[in-house]
Amino acid sequence: MTENRMPNLIAGERVHGDDVLDVTHPYDGSPAGSTTYATSDQVERAVAHAAAIAPEAARLPMHVRADALRAVSEAIKAHTDELAALITAENGKPMQWSRGEVGRAVSVFRWAAEETRQESGEAIRLDSDPGGEGRLAYVRRVPRGPVLAISPFNFPLNLVAHKLAPAVAVGAPVVLKPAPKTPLSGIRLGELIAEAGAEHGLPAGMVQVVNVKNEDAGSLTEDERLPVLSFTGSGPVGYSIRDQVPGKHVTLELGGNAGVLVAADADLDHAAKRIAMFSNYQAGQSCIGVQRVFAEQAAYDVFKDKLVAQVEALVTGDPKDEDVFVGPLIDDAAADKVEQWVDAAVEAGATVLTGGVREGTTYAPTVLEGVPHDVQAWCAEIFGPVLVVEPVPDVETGFAAINDSDFGLQAGVFTTDIATAFRAHRELEVGGVVIGDAPSYRADQMPYGGVKDSGVGREGIRYAMADFTYERVMVLTGLDL
Repeated sequence: MTENRMPNLIAGERVHGDDVLDVTHPYDGSPAGSTTYATSDQVERAVAHAAAIAPEAARLPMHVRADALRAVSEAIKAHTDELAALITAENGKPMQWSRGEVGRAVSVFRWAAEETRQESGEAIRLDSDPGGEGRLAYVRRVPRGPVLAISPFNFPLNLVAHKLAPAVAVGAPVVLKPAPKTPLSGIRLGELIAEAGAEHGLPAGMVQVVNVKNEDAGSLTEDERLPVLSFTGSGPVGYSIRDQVPGKHVTLELGGNAGVLVAADADLDHAAKRIAMFSNYQAGQSCIGVQRVFAEQAAYDVFKDKLVAQVEALVTGDPKDEDVFVGPLIDDAAADKVEQWVDAAVEAGATVLTGGVREGTTYAPTVLEGVPHDVQAWCAEIFGPVLVVEPVPDVETGFAAINDSDFGLQAGVFTTDIATAFRAHRELEVGGVVIGDAPSYRADQMPYGGVKDSGVGREGIRYAMADFTYERVMVLTGLDL
């Protein structure tokens, strides 16, 4: 029945392809909804449309873009219950986290509207040297061109918002390829943007949503008419895409292996509660979820007991239950991976302090101790509700341990010492350091991104807007300055 099937959004129209994409609930396999994969002709039409409207989009007045973005923010808020239910249905995250994700998307579009109104350009007097007498430079930012946005399954609404809102803000058409496991939230957001855009002067098809199988994504990633590519997902896939399109402007938000240091002077109850929460929220399927925890030896035993108690207090089960905190992983393959990595760590000598049990796609929140540093549960991104804990003799050793990773997205440091905080900011090789909390904190107005294998470029509304644009200079000559 196509009337209940969510469409692709192409050139301002709702269209269906030939191959059906059914989406099921990760917890119990019940139907979450369906859509279709776009045909090759539909993909071509979407790309051609983005290229065709790019000049018009780039000329959009500031107030048109800002008003449309504000309207989208209000529309998302008005549809909170619908969107939260859709996120939980296709992604499996508990309702409390789904509502939080909708709230974040509201914030993203509100911030984008506000940042849009801050555009002013920059005037630079050039007569600091004799050859510049009578000259004035005016610098403005202009879109690099249409944007291809590729989003992951773990935040099917908010990580889409972090790509679409900045593109609209700068006047760049955007083609979204949502994750095939969770395409429905992105489609619904695209519909809300289309409705708001029609009311506030955006060109039809400013935002298009095109479902493409991952193995067929080259039809989009390699198309020169989409010169900007913003990808969030796994490192091997992201770097492979970048290598295939060396002439494009590419932003990669990739994996993490987030480390936390608990100093002896920290509030151990607070640290245990926050670390337990943010190693297991989203069932651990967050690139800034806590995975490695280092506690100073003087506080280790007390902290460890508090941490295990907090983890064991987390409620797991059906994500539609309002009391559930930890839901399922996205599918059986993801649960298989977590189970295999934990089993391998135990075989290598690790001890399970709590958890270590799988039921279907749900894996119990797990704490491991004594994990060898060469096993995957330690050195790779497990992307599940598992953390490892280890004592360190001092802060210096803890910082070195956090840095001993191929990843560098964000880190957390629990301390009350301001000198330790500034030292962490100076020495930790990550994109962001969160003091007094887990590394899972992200605000929409701050730059977000990593180093090492965690990617290149930055998101965060203002920073993504800069990333999607370039400086164009006009020099005025013969002025009496």
